[in-house]
Amino acid sequence: MTKHVLQRAIESQVENGNRAFVPYMMAGDRGLDRLKEELLLFQKAGATAVELGIPFSDPVADGPTIQAAGKRALENGITLKHVLQEVRKIRADVQIPLVIMTYLNPVLQYGLREFAQDCHESGISGVIVPDLPLEESDFLHDELRVFSIALIQLVTLTSPVDRMERIAKASEGFLYAVTVTGITGAKETFHENLADHVAMLKKVSPVPVLTGFGISTPAQVRELSHYADGVIVGSKIIEALQENDEQTITELIDAVKGRVEMKG
Repeated sequence: MTKHVLQRAIESQVENGNRAFVPYMMAGDRGLDRLKEELLLFQKAGATAVELGIPFSDPVADGPTIQAAGKRALENGITLKHVLQEVRKIRADVQIPLVIMTYLNPVLQYGLREFAQDCHESGISGVIVPDLPLEESDFLHDELRVFSIALIQLVTLTSPVDRMERIAKASEGFLYAVTVTGITGAKETFHENLADHVAMLKKVSPVPVLTGFGISTPAQVRELSHYADGVIVGSKIIEALQENDEQTITELIDAVKGRVEMKG
C-alpha cells in the first residue's frame, strides 16, 4: 500500500536521527492574511508538518488557550471554507504537509464530497476529527480515500487495549496518542505509564506514533521524544504566535533533533 505523504515525512525525520515535530495553530487566530507568514515560520524552523485548527463553537477537546484562539478566529469570521481557500492560494510556497483538525459538524455542513475535493485541491495531507469515533468514521474515510488524504485517528490512555489496537491499525499518516486524560493545555507531568502506553502502540501501529496534548516545554518534548516518533504542541505554539515569540517556537522544534539513540 502506498504511504501517505504525511507518513513519509515523519519517517524521514526518524530515519535521519530526529523526531517529528508538528505545531498546532488555530487558523485565522490573527487573521487569515497572516497564515502564509505563520506557516513559513514553522517551515523555516524545521517543523515536519503543521496541524491547522478550524474554529468551532463547541470545541469539546480543547483547553482554555485553544478555545480562546478559536473564539478570536470565529470573531474574525473564519470558516472551514475560508481556511481551505486561503491554503490553496499559498500552497505553492508552503512545502511541508498540512493537516486539518476540525470537529465533525463543520465537515457535515460543508458536504463530505466537497470537503474532500477542496482539501485535495488545497494540498491538505491529513484530517483529524476528534469527535468522530472510529466505529462511525467510514463515511468520511471513504471520501478522503479517493484523494489519498489520511484520516488520522486519536487514541486515549483510557481505551481498552483491544480498541487501542483497532484504532492504531485504522489510522493513516500517523497515530495521535493523547498524553493526558482530559482537554488540551499545558501540563507539568504526564501519566506514569505513558512510556509503556506509547511502546505498546508502536508495536501494533503500522504508522508512526505521535504524542500530543499537554506538551509545552522543550524538556517535555525531549522526554516524549525518547519513546514516541514525534510530538504535537498546540497551546504553547498559540501563545508564542500571539506574542510574536519566534525563539520559543524554534526551541521547541529544535528539541526533537537528534532524539534517536544510536544502535550499535
